[in-house]
Amino acid sequence: MSSQELIEKIAFNVIQGRLEAGDEGFDPGLEGQPAVTELMQEALEQGVDPKDIVLGALTRSMEIVGEKFERNEYLIPDMLASAECVGLAMEMLAPHLIKAGIKSKGKFIIATVAGDLHDIGKNIVAIMLKGAAYEVIDLGTDVSVERILEAVREHQAPYVGLSALLTTTMRVMGDVVQRLEDEGLRQQVKVLIGGAPTSAEFAQQIGADAYCKDAFQALDKLKTLET
Repeated sequence: MSSQELIEKIAFNVIQGRLEAGDEGFDPGLEGQPAVTELMQEALEQGVDPKDIVLGALTRSMEIVGEKFERNEYLIPDMLASAECVGLAMEMLAPHLIKAGIKSKGKFIIATVAGDLHDIGKNIVAIMLKGAAYEVIDLGTDVSVERILEAVREHQAPYVGLSALLTTTMRVMGDVVQRLEDEGLRQQVKVLIGGAPTSAEFAQQIGADAYCKDAFQALDKLKTLET
C-alpha cells in the first residue's frame, strides 16, 4: 500500500470511528479489516511523514466529522469515537513528531470546573487539541479554582479551557477568571470556556477571552488567540 493510500485509509477509518480491526463502522462489512491502529502501525513502519499523517489523515477527517455533526448526521458518541481514533493516532505519532522537529503550539490546561463531573465535551476538545499539536494538560473533572491556578503557575501555560454542563457550576468559571486577575496571572493566559449552559454573552460577562460551542470552534478561536 502506498503512503497516500495509507493516509486515505486512516482518514476513512477515523470518520468511521474504527479504532481496531474488530470494530464495526458506519458502513457495513468493515469488521475484520485494518482500522486506525493497524494502519497507523503500517504507516510508521513504512516511514510515512508524520506531518502528512496529521494533516492529510487526522485533521481533514475530523473536519469531515465536524461537518457531519453540524448536519446532525453524527451524534456526540459518533464524534467521540472518531476523536478517540485521533487520540490514539497522536499517541503513536508523538515520538515521531518530536524526531521530525514538529513543535508544540503551546500548553493548554483543560478542566471541568468544581462541582461538575461531566467530561465528554472536555475529552473531545482535549483530543482535538492534541491532534492540532497543542500540549494538553487535562486536570479532569470537579477541579477546584486553586488547582487550576496551580497548574497555570506550574506549567506557565498560555491557554486555559474551562468546561461546565450545569448552570450551578458555570459560575465557577467566573471565579477562575477573577482569581487569575487577583493573582496577577490574567495577562499571561487566554481563557476559553464551553459547555451547554454557557454562551458568548456569558464569556463576555465573566471576562473570558472566548466562548466555544464545540471542539471545532475551539480550534478556530485559538487561531485568533495564538500569541
